[in-house]
Formats: sequence, structure tokens, C-alpha cells
Amino acid sequence: MLNELERAKRQFDIPESKVIRTLSLLGRQEIKNAELLIRLHEILLFLRAYPRSASVLSQVEKTLKTFAERVSNLGDADIDLSPLDDPEESGIAGTSVTTNFSYAIVRWLVAKYPKQLSIDWDWFEEADRFGATMPRFLPLLEEEAMVEAHVPYRDWLRAAIGGRSELVWLIARFEALNVSEQRKAELYDSLKLHVTWRFGVRSSRTGMKLPSRKIFFHDQPLIQRREISLAAELSSPPIAVEKVSTTMGERILNLARETSAVRYRELHGFTYGDSRRVLKASLGRGTEAFVIGVPPEYRLPLRAYHAALIFKNGVPVAYFEGLSLFERMESGFNLYYTFRDGETAWLYARILRLMRQLLGVTVFSIEPYQIGHENEEGIDSGAFWFYRKLGFRPVRPELMKLTLSEEQKISAKPDYRTSARTLRKLAGGHLLFDLEVPAGYESILSDWDQFAVRSLGLAVQRRMAQDFNGEVGKIRSASGQFVKRALALRTDRWREPELNALENLALVLAMIPGVERWSADEKQLTAQIIRAKARTDEARYLRLMQRHTKLRAGVIALGSE
Repeated sequence: MLNELERAKRQFDIPESKVIRTLSLLGRQEIKNAELLIRLHEILLFLRAYPRSASVLSQVEKTLKTFAERVSNLGDADIDLSPLDDPEESGIAGTSVTTNFSYAIVRWLVAKYPKQLSIDWDWFEEADRFGATMPRFLPLLEEEAMVEAHVPYRDWLRAAIGGRSELVWLIARFEALNVSEQRKAELYDSLKLHVTWRFGVRSSRTGMKLPSRKIFFHDQPLIQRREISLAAELSSPPIAVEKVSTTMGERILNLARETSAVRYRELHGFTYGDSRRVLKASLGRGTEAFVIGVPPEYRLPLRAYHAALIFKNGVPVAYFEGLSLFERMESGFNLYYTFRDGETAWLYARILRLMRQLLGVTVFSIEPYQIGHENEEGIDSGAFWFYRKLGFRPVRPELMKLTLSEEQKISAKPDYRTSARTLRKLAGGHLLFDLEVPAGYESILSDWDQFAVRSLGLAVQRRMAQDFNGEVGKIRSASGQFVKRALALRTDRWREPELNALENLALVLAMIPGVERWSADEKQLTAQIIRAKARTDEARYLRLMQRHTKLRAGVIALGSE
């Protein structure tokens, strides 16, 4: 029956009545195997996101409500539940996750779900760090920690907390420290504590969803990759976008953190997202994307940062991360494994269209990891060909040559499959899609072909080593002073985030030849760019950058060496 239901995800010639009957039978059937239970769960989640009809959706919801009890029954029967801990399948109702979450996420979890959390001491291995950190909270602990080899740290902790939750007490102590948030995080993270979260149904993948006013039912075959033209999609009509309330923004961030945490994941934009700056985009076909920025104190030094959580009929199906400079965006698209039989190419194209609309980006870069470099999942899924068939191309000539050779083999023999060994070679460099380069003109190079943000950073390190004896304070001070003189900046009324942006961007600006000879308008635009990096939305930062041709040329030159 599971095979029949699996086929129903993609084959629309199967009568709806048969799908409903199969769902009903499986809903009543006892499953005594964790792998089979997982398989049923993932099929049901897919059908929740891509339902054929209201009747199918109703039966899916009814069966999903049984999963907490099903998991409990497996445990009572002493059946191995370890498959439920796999990151691709974790998060099912009735289970838990245990990992060393970051300080920011643990603090958030403690605030939201204090009774669902505990420290798993079986994973504890950082006795030395515990002895160095915990005397801040446990008076006289040094008496043993400084000289004894086997200190019973948990006995000390239990004596101090007086029967309260260890984790709640500990986070409260860190919160009370009179140090920066960054320092608190460093101290907590150094302990590498593994925290168990026994989440409720609403936080589980089984129960997590947004209310959807209007369900998009799929009574026709799903959109296939071959039907998508990325260039056409990027030039399609604007997508409807609206800013949501701070309350709704916080709700979306909570969902984003939950859907990541139950999968043992964290994402910078979800962990530190700004609930006051969340945009809702209606992509069509029951799909919504919530675009999230981060406040100035959590922004990257150079690139603009944006994340998105994507819902299909209220079900979280994917997330996106975009790191942008001028018109170039490094795009990270992560579709949750459950939904990979869905309209993946269409969804990805719509997200890139949204990013172009919001940020003005027209060049999209895919890092090697995304297509399989040191990432066997990317090799197994054939990620390289997913992007290649959308129009991306390798920027390294030898990899472009290998790609064309593979394409000739596929053309001559349709059942040919690129070997894993060849896919690993193809994953050796990044891919690029430049909207300004016509499709099929593989010999035309983009200005961004050889660019890497890392190259900018390494250039700064070399200058620091050569000219400043490796002292970071000296290079920051000298670069800042030079840029202020070159641009004739008066910063006495600048806010702290703007001064921080100046300090970071000056490291690069000071290495661009001729900055001091730029026109008054170019200097003024540069000042606006610096200040925009620290303002409410980094979209303006990018839009201003895209107008500054000399700054763009200088940054590309430095980052392409």
C-alpha cells in the first residue's frame, strides 16, 4: 500500500477514490517498523503540501494526528527507534532531538519551552572548559577545578540549583553576566553541552504548519524542470509582496527556528532574524515565502544577508539564503528531503525572481558544496545537473569543457548517467548564472567569473601581514583614517552601527587604487553606501552599490586575484 501511495504523489491517473481508500486503510493499520512509519509520514507530509483534493487532505490530516501515539507504541514494544533520529527524518511527533545547539537557540528554547528541555550528560566531554567557565556561577569551585582530575561537576551544579531545571538555571546565569552577547555565547558554546528537546506536536514536522486561507489543489501533473526557463522567470511580472506585522514576523521566526532545530539545523538568518523586517511574498500555486533580514549587529561585514522560509499550502518545504554584493548573489537553496518530488525547479526559479525584484540582483552563484564538493548528498541527488539544466555554467574552463563532453554523451545516448566520480570533478568549482549573458553563449564571460569574497579577505590579510606586522588594530585604524580623508567624511554624527560599517568597508576601500581621486558624486555615493549597510534594510545598500561603477570595478578586481 505504501508503494501505491508513493506513486500517487506523481501519477495523476490513479483515481482519487483509490488514493483515499489507501490512506484510510493505512490510517487504521498498525505499523511495527520505524522505517516503514517514517516512509508513511513523509508521503503524508508531501500530500499535505501537494494535495489532490479536500477529501485527500482531510484523510492526510486525520492520519498525521495518530503519529505521536504510533511512536509511543513502537517504544512500548521495545522496537528500535534510532532511525527516527536521522536528520532527514527527525522531527516526527512523539520524538526528541539531542544536539549541542548554539547559545542563541538554547536561550530562545528556554524562553519558549523550558519544561521540554534537559541537558544530556552522557555527551559531556568538556570537563576542562566546565572547570574554567563555571566558577563564575559556582563559588569555591576553583578549590577542586584547579587541582583535581575528576571533579564531580554535576554534584556542584545540583547543589546550586536547588531542584530547579539545570538548563534554565544555567541560561539565567549566563544572561546575568555583565559582558557582551558575543562573549556570553563564546562562554556557553565552549561547554559544548548537548541539549535534549522533547518538542510538542505543534513544533514537530508532523504538526507544524501555517493556517492557509486557500489551499491550492494539484489535480494535474506537477511542473517539471524541463518546463522552466530561468531567464524567462527572472523577467516575469512582479511578485506580490507585503510587510508583515512584528507579531507575525516573530511567529515566522519561531517557526523557522523550530523547523530547523527539529532537523538538527540552524541558519544565521533564522537564529538572529529581525522580526520587524519580515516580508511575505505570494509566489503562486499555494506557495508563500517569508523573507527575513538581520539587524545591524548580526550582519556580515561586506555582503548583504537575506534568508527565506518557504511554505507550500502552509507546510514549510524549503529555506533559502542569499549573500549579495552589488548585483551578485551567492544563493543557497535547501529543499527539505520530503518534498524533492515536488515542483522544485519552479520554486527555485520563483525565489530567484523574488530576490531580483527585492534586491536588484541578476547574477547568481552556486558554491561547490551545494553541488557535491565534500557533500555526498549533493552527488547522490545529481545537484550539478539540476542547476546546469536551469542555465548555470561552470566558471572554470576545464569544468566547462567536461560539462559539454557529458552533455554530448547524454545527447547521443539518452539513458547515459554521469558517474559519481565525474560529478565530484564537476563540483570542483562554482556555477554562475548571469542574466546579462544570453543562454547558449558559453564562451561569453561574466565580470564575476573569477570573483570570490574569500579573495577579498585574503587580500586584506596579506596587506595586514606586509604593512602592519599582522596587527589588526593598526590596519583597521589606518584604513579608516585613509577612507575618511579620501572621501572627506565627517562622522561625528554617525551612529555606532554606521561607524562599524565604515570600519569594515574601509579595509577594502583602502585597497582600491585612486579612491581619493573619485568625483564628488562618487565619494558621496560611497558614503551613502557605507551608511546604508547599517540602516534598517540592506536592500538599499545593494541598490546604491549597483549604481557605483568604479566601486564595483575595484571590488571585482580585488576579489578576482
